[in-house]
Amino acid sequence: MAKFKRYDYSQKVLIPVCLEEQLEAGSLEFAIHTLIETRLDMSVFEGNYKNDETGRSAYDPKILLKVVLFGYSRGLISSRDIERACCENVTFMALSGNQRPDHSTIAAFVSSMKDQILPLYCNILLVCEQENLLDGSFFALDGLKLPSNASMQWSGKLSEIGKKKEKIEHKVKQLLAQQITTDKQAGSQSADGSRRQRQIDKLQKQAERIDKWLKENDAKIGSKGRELQSNVTDNESAKMKTSHGTMQGYNGQALVDKKHQVIVHAQAFGNAHDHQHLAPMIDGAKDNLKRIGKSEDYFEDTIFTADTNYHNQSNLKKCQEEKLDAYIPDLKFRSRDPRFATQRRYQPKKGKKFVLADFKYDPQKDHYICPNGKVLKLNVKKYVQDRNIYRRYMSDAKDCARCSLRPRCFYRKNTKRRTLDVPIGAEKNNFSKAMLKKIESDKGRQIYPQRMAIVEPVFANIRARKRMDRFTLRGKIKVNIQWMLYCMVHNIEKIVNYGFT
Repeated sequence: MAKFKRYDYSQKVLIPVCLEEQLEAGSLEFAIHTLIETRLDMSVFEGNYKNDETGRSAYDPKILLKVVLFGYSRGLISSRDIERACCENVTFMALSGNQRPDHSTIAAFVSSMKDQILPLYCNILLVCEQENLLDGSFFALDGLKLPSNASMQWSGKLSEIGKKKEKIEHKVKQLLAQQITTDKQAGSQSADGSRRQRQIDKLQKQAERIDKWLKENDAKIGSKGRELQSNVTDNESAKMKTSHGTMQGYNGQALVDKKHQVIVHAQAFGNAHDHQHLAPMIDGAKDNLKRIGKSEDYFEDTIFTADTNYHNQSNLKKCQEEKLDAYIPDLKFRSRDPRFATQRRYQPKKGKKFVLADFKYDPQKDHYICPNGKVLKLNVKKYVQDRNIYRRYMSDAKDCARCSLRPRCFYRKNTKRRTLDVPIGAEKNNFSKAMLKKIESDKGRQIYPQRMAIVEPVFANIRARKRMDRFTLRGKIKVNIQWMLYCMVHNIEKIVNYGFT
């Protein structure tokens, strides 16, 4: 008969554990513990507590910050997961001093860091500077769009949200009528009637919530004066298009130093359009660097790169005012790059698009004739786009409706009529034109491609390695706190890997 080792689950085991010995020097948890204990100014939290005379003792902010940062580094974005780790994981036990803060305490601590997050972030940035991790000669800016804790189905213009409320109320009336009919037939409330009543209660709460929200909120107006889509669950978030599809979320921006990919400034925006974020990111980075002792002219003559989504006149003007050596290409930059010329071989062949030379101009009548013999009449005498001056000629919608050459013709969104924009000049201080010349130079072709190697690995680290694939909080302030905490973890890793020499 086979013999096996005896085991007994009722036996008691005494295991001596020294918490401090679990934080091994050179590890991320040791760096988080050391930085918070010795290098961060944690006095910024004292104003949040008023229990010096009455009330029970609170968890030390040092303990809470340690477990939150280490939890984020391990991909534990949920406060419940961090709470569980403090009960089960020896490293979390060591960081927390074997205390076990519950998930509500952890969540409330993160959400309440509105006034403390920036000073703490700058403390970490100062350590990076003291450890010689910042170079200050080359910066790259980009954004990462992430879904938020908001439902996309509750998005829409105010009129659309109002119609959704009306549909819910109409559905409630139908269910009530069915309930009355069922009760009369059955003589008493049935199981189906109970489920229907729960459904009615749920829909009524939704209708009341929407009604309250509509009374408290006005329409969101965009930069062009048009109404944007609002969201009932988180009105500061926005609907964003990404390579993974459309989502309801926030745009986390990061300005990264080239030397060791340290994030000098991070901020989350409830707007998908990157071109609106360049100015606040530059200003925020200047403030951060000023806090750690850098001069006002620190950014002067430094190389600054951003992708095509940041290219517009106001951003280029901002870069010139800040005396940045900026490289921000336009949307057609890649199509002009000879290195991508071979990719056209793998695209399906299409008819060659018409150009201005294919249209005949009649100077006496001041109109153009298209390759199909149709007339394009003057529509706008003068309009300015990207500092270039144009005259616009437009066709008749009937002429274009059944034209066989339509796929090869010019196209404008939101209109069935074809337009022809004829350049007639350019305004002074055409920043876009100057940038095109700069980006097409040999120096520009050498500098700009470095942007991807600087900033994209940062987002890969945060999203893939740290598993930050969504924001768990609601509201721009709270989401910004969470985004900056993740960027702090990224910077602390740089201190571990390249600092403490």
